[in-house]
Amino acid sequence: MVLLRISLFFLILLLLPDWYIYRFYIRQSAKKWKRRLWWVPTIGLLLALLVFLAASHSLQHAFSIYLIIALCIAVPKMVFMICDTFLYLCKKLVQSIFKLSVSLPVARLYTLFKVCLPLLASLATCAYIVFGAIFGKEYFQVKEVTFISADLPPAFDGYRILQLSDMHTGSWTDQGNALQRAVSLCNAQHPDLIVFTGDLVNSRADELKPFMPILSQLRATDGIYSVLGNHDYGTYVHWNTEAERLANIDTLISREKQMGWDMLMNEHRILHRGNDSIAIIGVENSGNPPFPDRGNLPKAQKGTENMFKVLLSHDPTHWRREVLPRTDIQLMLAGHTHDMQVNLFGFSFSKFVYPEHRGMYLEAGRGLYVNIGLGYVMFPMRLGAWPEITVITLKTKN
Repeated sequence: MVLLRISLFFLILLLLPDWYIYRFYIRQSAKKWKRRLWWVPTIGLLLALLVFLAASHSLQHAFSIYLIIALCIAVPKMVFMICDTFLYLCKKLVQSIFKLSVSLPVARLYTLFKVCLPLLASLATCAYIVFGAIFGKEYFQVKEVTFISADLPPAFDGYRILQLSDMHTGSWTDQGNALQRAVSLCNAQHPDLIVFTGDLVNSRADELKPFMPILSQLRATDGIYSVLGNHDYGTYVHWNTEAERLANIDTLISREKQMGWDMLMNEHRILHRGNDSIAIIGVENSGNPPFPDRGNLPKAQKGTENMFKVLLSHDPTHWRREVLPRTDIQLMLAGHTHDMQVNLFGFSFSKFVYPEHRGMYLEAGRGLYVNIGLGYVMFPMRLGAWPEITVITLKTKN
């Protein structure tokens, strides 16, 4: 289903700007053989898309490369179309308002500007995509966030929680060099606690194995806690039996334990500072369909009554579905959205899918922080939605 939605998106992205440029530029000036040649790259990309749809997950790595190539071709054309249409509409608007007659020198200047601006914008777009594919997915950003609550015990004032999410170790192909830099960056923050909010792998526990020595280096005073994300259940690949899939989850949990991580499966842990304490609660993935909903929040928080609570839950939709209306949990930490790995000037299409898709959200003194992830999946790139390491400082409200 996800692949089908992406395919429909690419169908529009490929065909619409090609049709526009052909209609207003190619058809009017090019020879017949050139007009036919214009469609060759698009037809080739569409045929390749059909192959990937038929092959499904068996060509996943090649499909990732295909997506980058397709974006480098299609998106600059779309930018050209948008800029060209905008300039044309501006010209018509100015003419209609001021009733101007255009002289020949002005017309030539406009024509030059009308061609150069869309071309430059298209080239800049292509360069930006290439940057995101080569460097963007490793452009780690440390986000400093403060959460203030009147319920926080005084001994935990200034407590620093480092959050990681959506690492997707199966997507990393550089022998761990990038993740080593990320781990060093995390340890340099000297956190009191590290939490991981799901999607450590794409599907298989074996994806984690090469990176275990690196991730075992993470250090925090009160340890490392984690929860499962939708990818960690292994539902995106074929298994011979359900028992094999469940064994894969057990292997993943076991390997996290070997790294020194404590997986919270609908349970909690109590952290102490002197006579004060807070609860760290972790639930299994609780998402809207088609994502799994295995979280058991009543079970997980039993025994934490009247305490300051931090909930680890992979999917941010859990906040409004259950956390806000049915609990008194002060702070929830989530991931999942990746901000769709593309955010341009503060805009991301993820806002149309997830009301809370990145950063801190507050309601009646209670908070949700959505980490947009350290890794990547499907699209081997990040643009604007740079890989994130979050440091959340808890503060007592005076």
